[in-house]
Amino acid sequence: DAGALQVEAVPRLLRRAVLNLGTNAVRHARTGVCIRAERAGAAIAIHVDDDGPGVPPAARQRVFEPFYRLEASRTSDSGGVGLGLAIVQRIVAGHGGQARAEVSPQGGARFTLEFPASA
Repeated sequence: DAGALQVEAVPRLLRRAVLNLGTNAVRHARTGVCIRAERAGAAIAIHVDDDGPGVPPAARQRVFEPFYRLEASRTSDSGGVGLGLAIVQRIVAGHGGQARAEVSPQGGARFTLEFPASA
């Protein structure tokens, strides 16, 4: 398919990265989550958006550090020890890409995974 977006990736790792982000988005969303992929220049971007509280600008880099948690958006029963986003970042970096936390058009968090596009 000429219009298909293709990324060379280890399928189980790509699935794990998107599943981790989707699970986080569902946990923090108020009413909705959107996952989509698009071509971004020489890369393929996968966006995971939610309409939850978002990630404060000062924490957008730190959320990818192992064991870092946004305490204001977590309760002790919401799960997680702060490894999910660190795992996502390592998976994406291992495939020559990068992960970012941004503001979603839905008003919450947007996590973007950017991978080099396959030829």
